[in-house]
Amino acid sequence: MNASLATEWLYGEPSSHAQLRTLPEDFQVFENLPFTPDGEGEHLFLYIRKIGENTDWVARQLARFCQVSPRDVGYAGKKDRHAVTEQWFSVRLPAARTLNWALFGGDSIQVLESVRHGRKLRLGALSGNRFVLRLRDLTHAEDFVRRVEQARTGVPNYFGEQRFGNEGGNLDKGMALLEGRLRERQRHKKGLYISALRSWLFNQVVSQRIEQGLWNRIMPGDVLMLDGSQSCFHADAEDASLARRLQEADVHLTAPMWGRGELMTTDAARRFEQQALAPRKAICEGLEGLGLNQERRSIRLMPRGLELEQENEQQWRLSFELPAGAFATSVLRELCQWRNANTHQE
Repeated sequence: MNASLATEWLYGEPSSHAQLRTLPEDFQVFENLPFTPDGEGEHLFLYIRKIGENTDWVARQLARFCQVSPRDVGYAGKKDRHAVTEQWFSVRLPAARTLNWALFGGDSIQVLESVRHGRKLRLGALSGNRFVLRLRDLTHAEDFVRRVEQARTGVPNYFGEQRFGNEGGNLDKGMALLEGRLRERQRHKKGLYISALRSWLFNQVVSQRIEQGLWNRIMPGDVLMLDGSQSCFHADAEDASLARRLQEADVHLTAPMWGRGELMTTDAARRFEQQALAPRKAICEGLEGLGLNQERRSIRLMPRGLELEQENEQQWRLSFELPAGAFATSVLRELCQWRNANTHQE
């Protein structure tokens, strides 16, 4: 791993090791929408199972099959390529047109359900995903099982390594963009590189909170986020209930997603964040210059419905649900040191 991507473990470095993605079905993802398609409208929603294919490629195949513009195809989120995933797509298609979906996709793509809806499916319009992971050749099972129990109380909400590309390549290109050493004409690639920088700064602040024993301690001036929402508020030093609510996961501490404008934190919390990112001042200023605004993200990730099943002596099945924008690998990194049987990343 790129040394610059190293972050603190919440529960210390795991002693167990395991292998992931030996087969595509060892990593399964099931998408959850926050609404139910209403059954009417010009957009056809398709619930698709794909194996070993990335989301953008499936979207292009849908456009070609339906003979529509790629702009008429929508999806809520990109899913792992080297996995078995189920997710929704939408296609703007007149109701009079009927297509035989059995002819679409071949062995790697299957349409499981189709239903009409009045609006296109937009990126980000999902409530979360359920993950089912199979870990093979697992060592030190006792440490692994103990860590699964600890993870029920939360893990660091780090951006996963896939955000940064192979060996941190997206991060390097983001730096080159800010420094004028790289010109990227493709808008989505430029966004990917800039997002990697922002995510890296967030990870650094979270890592330092853990390192300094501030993971579950409210500092004066901290900004908290209500569980299950993006609603933030300043910690009231006189509110004795906040510490209890933090322990009960009703609220979460936050860290900055850097951009222009003042940090939302004040007092000791602001000084901590400023000191944590002082060595990265040039990156912060570069992001501000791009017009990005200050935002906040919870530092704690709560895996819901966490279930663990031992399939044989060294093989375990782990499942859990995460909200949109969270990374399954950020849960897994606290449980064991895993290696990817398939070294390629989407």
